[in-house]
Amino acid sequence: MKAINPKLLDKFVKVSERAAYGASLYRGKNDKIAADQAAVDEMRSEFNKIEMRGKVVIGEGEMDEAPMLFIGENIGTGKGDELDIAVDPLEGTNFAAKNLPNAISVLAVTNKGCLFSAPDTYMEKIAIGPGLPKNFIDLDNSVEKNIQLLAQAKKTTPENITACILKRPRHNKIVEELNSLKVKINFIQDGDVTGVISVADPDSPIDIYIGTGGAPEGVLAAAALDCLGGQLQTRLVLNEEKEVNRAKKLGINDLSKKYNIDDMIKGDVIFCATGVTDGDMVKGITYKEDSFEASTFVLHKSQRIYKKIINISKK
Repeated sequence: MKAINPKLLDKFVKVSERAAYGASLYRGKNDKIAADQAAVDEMRSEFNKIEMRGKVVIGEGEMDEAPMLFIGENIGTGKGDELDIAVDPLEGTNFAAKNLPNAISVLAVTNKGCLFSAPDTYMEKIAIGPGLPKNFIDLDNSVEKNIQLLAQAKKTTPENITACILKRPRHNKIVEELNSLKVKINFIQDGDVTGVISVADPDSPIDIYIGTGGAPEGVLAAAALDCLGGQLQTRLVLNEEKEVNRAKKLGINDLSKKYNIDDMIKGDVIFCATGVTDGDMVKGITYKEDSFEASTFVLHKSQRIYKKIINISKK
């Protein structure tokens, strides 16, 4: 496995810190578009200081939406290692706009050609934490079968299992099935990167994440779980012709394929998530007189780095 240069890690941390700082300036101002734009502007500016030939593989949209970090955008100085990059400058735009918990700025980095280029569509997801048998949960299983298998693997019963799910009408049937099994449910309003990663957090009660969310967020979560030893299976949801065309344009021909982590992340990976608002994973940005304090969850697979760091930077 070709390692990503460890000297770049601190630079990528600074990227997510600056993006989080930009978004934090709009906390509680009920303007999620301005918060997202500020995060994008700070993130792009910081990326372009890094000596690398970077390409956005998971971004904020297509090339005609140029204000955002779009899919296919080249970032960095144009010298150095070729890297593929996934970004979500502001995960949880509504949380930031309303100053609610769990807004974060997120990125993941792999060597060129090692990151799944998912279209900006929906994606089915099911995730569990580390230390469990490989590939025993499956999107094609019923909810009941997956819960029963998970309970058996954990040597417990379904009523002792806690599932995390986005609170959306599209998940009503899943919720009914979980309730019939007496599974505990932790609903989240937004931010399913954090939701998926929670299955691998030893301090979290979450045993399984299930439901449909954004495909870009699914790839970002896969990057984190790859470092943490969790499991994730996904499948694209392509309901409209334009979504099918977008997927094919990215080289996806098997539209019903199920993706495990090693289909989405190959080789080494770096993952950074910086808090915009206080949350389950990290604290939000706090202001000093002429500086700010940022808390970041940092992972680097090849270096076995798994830590939370706090930095103070100039505004």
